[in-house]
Amino acid sequence: MPVPGKRVIIVGAGPAGLFAALELVRAGAGEILLLEKGQDITERRCPMKTGNRNCGKCQPCSVVCGVGGAGAFSDGKLTLTADFGGFLHEIIGREPLEKLIDYVDQVYREFGATAELFGTDLQAVHDLQRQAATADLALIPARIRHLGTENCLEIVANIRKYLRGRAEIITNTPVEKLLCRDNRVVGIRTCKGEEIPADYVVCGPGREGSEWFAGEAQRLGLSAAGNPVDIGVRVEVPAVVLEHMTQKIYEPKLIYYSRSFDDRVRTFCMNPYGEVVVENNAGLITVNGHSYAEKKTENTNFALLVSKSFTEPFKEPIRYGRNVAQLANMLGGGVLVQRLGDLLAGRRSTEERIERGLVRPTLLDATPGDLSLVLPYRHLLSILEMLETLDKVAPGVNSRHALLYGVEVKFYSSRLTVSNCLETMVQNLFAVGDGAGITRGLSQASAAGLVAAREILRRHAGKQNRR
Repeated sequence: MPVPGKRVIIVGAGPAGLFAALELVRAGAGEILLLEKGQDITERRCPMKTGNRNCGKCQPCSVVCGVGGAGAFSDGKLTLTADFGGFLHEIIGREPLEKLIDYVDQVYREFGATAELFGTDLQAVHDLQRQAATADLALIPARIRHLGTENCLEIVANIRKYLRGRAEIITNTPVEKLLCRDNRVVGIRTCKGEEIPADYVVCGPGREGSEWFAGEAQRLGLSAAGNPVDIGVRVEVPAVVLEHMTQKIYEPKLIYYSRSFDDRVRTFCMNPYGEVVVENNAGLITVNGHSYAEKKTENTNFALLVSKSFTEPFKEPIRYGRNVAQLANMLGGGVLVQRLGDLLAGRRSTEERIERGLVRPTLLDATPGDLSLVLPYRHLLSILEMLETLDKVAPGVNSRHALLYGVEVKFYSSRLTVSNCLETMVQNLFAVGDGAGITRGLSQASAAGLVAAREILRRHAGKQNRR
C-alpha cells in the first residue's frame, strides 16, 4: 500500500525542526510530517536521573536525542545575539538574524520561558570586558535568558502539545536516506524501509545526526566546508569563584589565543550552581553540563574547548574528535576526571586524592584518571594556558583542587553550502540547525528553522497564486 505523501517532511524534532513546524502550522500549512529517531518528550528519561549512578548506554541516548533535541536536556540558555551561536549571520545577514532571534525569544516566552534576562547592566558588562582585556581575554557580551533544564523540558512539552493534531509527529523512526530525482528532493526513506514522498524536506538532525547528514551530503554530491572540531575538558570549581561574573551576565563568553600555538580557546556552556553530566553519542560517552532554575549545587562548571581546523588532505574532523573521546572511554570506561594539581604533577588522580580535594564532584560516574594520556599535547597545553589566564579575572579557577572532566567534544557536521534561505544545491531540500554545521545553540537553531519554513510558505503561496 503506498504511503500518503506530505507537503513538508521535517527530519529531526530539535529546536530547528520544532520552530519550522510551528511556523508552518501557524501559517495554516497542512500535511506536515515531523520525523524523530528518539523518544517523544514525555518518554525521554535518563537512568542516571532516576537514582542509577551508572550510564545505561541507551541507544539512542535520551539526553541528546528525542523531541526537543539535545537542547531539551541542556541548561537552556537563549543567547540573544548574532555574535555567537552559529554562522547564520554570514548567510542571511546580521540585521535579519537579530530580528529573528528577537522573535525566537518571544516564542519561547509564549511557551513558558522566564522573564529574567541577564547581561542588561551595560556598565557591569563594560567593567568585566575591561578586566578581561587586561588579561588577554576577549569577553563577548550578550543578553542571556536562562530557562533551566527542568523548564526547558516543560517548554518543549508545551510546544509539542500545541503541534499535536496540527502536524503529524512520528518518533523512534530514524531516516535512512534522502530521496532525490533530477536534482530535486522527492521524499525520504526511513530505516524501516518506508518511502514517504514530499514536496519539501527540511533536514535538521542535530549534532547527534551530524555524521549521518554528512554522509548523505557526500552521497548527494553537496559541497561543504569542513568546520573546526572543538575538543577540550569540562572544568568544575566552587560557584563563588565565578559568582562576580555569573550574577551579572550568567554565562561569560571568553576567548583566548594560546601563546604556544595561537589556537583559539573558548569558554562554553557555563552552568552556575550546576552539575556535570554524561552524554551518550551513539555509544561514545562524552561530558557536558546542566544547570537548573531551582535545584542548585555548590559548584559552577564550564567547558574549555580548543578549536582546530584541518587542511588537505584530511577531511574527517568528526572522526578525529570521536577518536580522541574514545581514548577516554577506553581508559576509564567513560568520562575521566582529574584534579588540576594531579595533572600538573604528572600523576593520575585517584578516588582518595579527589576525596581530599576541596571541590566535591557532581558527576559520580566519572573515573579518576590521567587526561594527559588522552588529550593531544597541543590541546592540553592550550587548555592549561587558558586556565592560567582565566585565573587573573577569576582567582581560584586555576586552583590545584579544580576538577577537569574529559573528554568534551562538540561534533558539528561539515558546513553545507546553502542559499540565503538555507536551501542546499538540491532543490527544495533545506539544511538547518547544528547538524548542518550552520548553528551552535538554541537561538540560532530555532531561527534557522524559521528561515526554511518561511521560504517554503513563500514558494507555496507563489504556486497557489499561479493557479
